[in-house]
Amino acid sequence: MKRNNQLLTVFILMIVISALYRALPFESRPVWLGGPQLAMALFAGSIIRNRKWAFALPIFSMLLSDALMQILYVSGQSPYPGFYGGQLLNYAFISSLVVVGFFVNKTRLASILTGVVAAPTLFFLLSNFSVWVSGGGYHRAKTFAGLIQCYADGLPFYGYSLMTMAVFSTALFGAYHLLETSKAARSTTA
Repeated sequence: MKRNNQLLTVFILMIVISALYRALPFESRPVWLGGPQLAMALFAGSIIRNRKWAFALPIFSMLLSDALMQILYVSGQSPYPGFYGGQLLNYAFISSLVVVGFFVNKTRLASILTGVVAAPTLFFLLSNFSVWVSGGGYHRAKTFAGLIQCYADGLPFYGYSLMTMAVFSTALFGAYHLLETSKAARSTTA
């Protein structure tokens, strides 16, 4: 029971910290990017055995951060709304990253690194395609050239996603590895 309480505490902290990171406006980065949630989705898919909870963890964090962003927006503290049209697609895209995590072996560094690159790449491809199809962003033409231009428009965000994915995935998988190593050491000395 003690281990379950520790895990619950860790998951609650992950949700709150990643939601705050995404919601609080920082001048040095775009606030709408969900770097921690991308990493959390990959991590949850890889680590959490109960699939419902694996999907719930990043989605709840996104929902919490969107609510915080909306409060900041309504109060005039942020130029970005928390709730907007097309938002449900982002939730679906985050969920697809949980599925990517199902294929990540949490004990193999090469598998984790592959997931760290694959998850934001999939998110980039899906989200920019949806921007192009819906006529969002810079309203690129509905041609192959327009689609490629839409992807080119999103490259700065992709780079940022790769960077934040690397940082947050290192924190999550690294902390998990340390926890498991510590647990194994205690069990061998007991």
